[in-house]
Amino acid sequence: MSDVVQFVEGVGRRKTSTARARLYAGGSGKVLINDKDATTYFSRTEDVAAVSAPLVMTGASARFNVSVHVGGGGITGQAIASRLAVARALLLVDAEYRASLKTAGFLTRDPREKERKKPGLKRARKAPTYTKR
Repeated sequence: MSDVVQFVEGVGRRKTSTARARLYAGGSGKVLINDKDATTYFSRTEDVAAVSAPLVMTGASARFNVSVHVGGGGITGQAIASRLAVARALLLVDAEYRASLKTAGFLTRDPREKERKKPGLKRARKAPTYTKR
């Protein structure tokens, strides 16, 4: 990274969540999510681990401070969107990380979305109870 660039940014999405992660060089490994500490924002340890997993895998967790702004969707969707955003930002730092991040599945956007409700049904596929009489 050059000295002129202050940070690198990556965007990640999952369902209706959108995350924008910024990696600041020369950091101590601090992760902020919506200007709060990651352990404060995400109550589940799995969600905190998901956000920092790309950094831990590449061994770059101590080199960068991470700031993530995320909105929309639920808690786990926000965590996975943040993971994708951090992984994409790491690729901009060093393209050598691509192989390890790809095998771990951190560069794949989860394409599953909520299916829309159809008319005449209670939900997307649940039909009303059939009664013969």
